[in-house]
Amino acid sequence: MSDASGAVSRALREAPPDLLVETADRAVRGTLKASRTDVFVADYRISGLWPVLDPDLPDAGFLSCHGVAQRCFSSQQPVFDSGDDGRCRAYLPLTVWGERLGVFLVELPDSPSTETVEQAREVAGELALALRAADRQTDRYRRARRRERLSMAAEMQWDLLPGRSVTHGAFLLAGQLEPAYSVNGDHFDWSVDGDRLTLTVLNGAGTGLSAALLTAVTVNAMRNARRSGGGLVEQAELASDTIFFQHRGERHVATLLLDLDTTDGRVRAVDAGSPHLLRLRGRSVARVPLEQQLPLGMFAETRYEVQEFTVEAGDRLFVVSDGVYAAAPGDREPYGERAMARSMRATRLQPATEAVGTVMRGLQSYHAEVDLRDDAVVVCLDWHGRGG
Repeated sequence: MSDASGAVSRALREAPPDLLVETADRAVRGTLKASRTDVFVADYRISGLWPVLDPDLPDAGFLSCHGVAQRCFSSQQPVFDSGDDGRCRAYLPLTVWGERLGVFLVELPDSPSTETVEQAREVAGELALALRAADRQTDRYRRARRRERLSMAAEMQWDLLPGRSVTHGAFLLAGQLEPAYSVNGDHFDWSVDGDRLTLTVLNGAGTGLSAALLTAVTVNAMRNARRSGGGLVEQAELASDTIFFQHRGERHVATLLLDLDTTDGRVRAVDAGSPHLLRLRGRSVARVPLEQQLPLGMFAETRYEVQEFTVEAGDRLFVVSDGVYAAAPGDREPYGERAMARSMRATRLQPATEAVGTVMRGLQSYHAEVDLRDDAVVVCLDWHGRGG
């Protein structure tokens, strides 16, 4: 760790959680001789980047959609912009464990040396880690992310998520919920533990707070089984029994549970309902054939069986809820008949973190400016293989 990043790291550890941005600003000005810094965070739709230091500026959206900062965020690489005044603005990704939080701007008096750039990148990494840790201690950064008020159900759903992306030597995983500010019961969850990735996607039933509560119970039941050492069958059965004994079969949750062995690409699956699993291999999109079992909570003491398949290096898996593939606005054919596959093929040169947005934008375009009638979840897994 360089002297600059070491100084910033110490300052961030000692700072109050709501003052991390100001603390990093002071430390970077002192160590890297920067003239100014700023932090921009991605909103819930990942449609723009918004300033934390002064979120109420009238032109706060000037970085939304396009621009230098957006290129940095999308590529996850430093981007440099030199102005007429001779100053150089370095845009650095704020990312931790593959979770893209935003962009860190450092304005320097002239073109930076390789050493200065590396120090700035280390500082951005330290700041990203601090911001992620502070998110449970302050509302400041969440307020900067939201462009409108969340419904109560959406507040619960976003708080329940593990994150929006995670990276590993063998894979990159990303997910997105829509409508971001009023999502009801659809959800996704994951956990990386040693050589295993566990992924679940839920097609929550109902609307509003009751749907969010049902999803919260389901997710936490599966987490309870998983954290106690239970495999996919135990996770599905505990969640199913919990839902049934609460609702006596009147409520249920369609769920897909996946367990990926990162040493060899073998995937174990429990298909308990409607989320669809599709594979993009080369230019071909095809549904992975799985035997569908009963949704969780439909009957007492339902038992589940595991199925297996294997992914090859370069494969991309999509998991989508029925709000994606079954969407049929204006009595058109369902999005999943043909248009969804076109959107998925269009993501071939994008990382998973960008691919989820491409498929969601394709869905919204298919609705022709009409609001989504149902929750929509898109999760994308890029399998690189054991060697990465």
